Amino acid sequence: MSELADLATKLKRAGYKLTAPRQAVVQVLEHEGEHLSPNEVLALGRQIYPQLSRATVYRTLDLLTDLGLVRPIYLGDNRQRYVTGQGGHHHLVCIDCGAAFEFEGCQADRLATTLSEQFQFEIHSHLLEFYGLCQICRGA
Repeated sequence: MSELADLATKLKRAGYKLTAPRQAVVQVLEHEGEHLSPNEVLALGRQIYPQLSRATVYRTLDLLTDLGLVRPIYLGDNRQRYVTGQGGHHHLVCIDCGAAFEFEGCQADRLATTLSEQFQFEIHSHLLEFYGLCQICRGA
């Protein structure tokens, strides 16, 4: 989860206070992993700070998104989830059962370098999703 590490430090550097509720959200994102929905962040965050409100979770996720530290994605189940805002993120998503498989070693990394050089464009991240049928659904 190193890509989401130090969200608290990044928030402070951007001039934002790290209140106890906001710290709970950040701690969940840093330690529980990516692909969490706001409801999952809320449930896990309440284990850290029981008074955490749904509004604070959404405001904090919006703030982190605005700062480019996280970004929302949708993976087959139409629920918004959050991943790091930096680097590449790659998924295979089954259109039948909604299973999502993350993969590394994507050729898009090489393409990003080529595009950056060709257009003198500083690329910070990319998101690549392929939609199809997983092995289980193909066999059904």
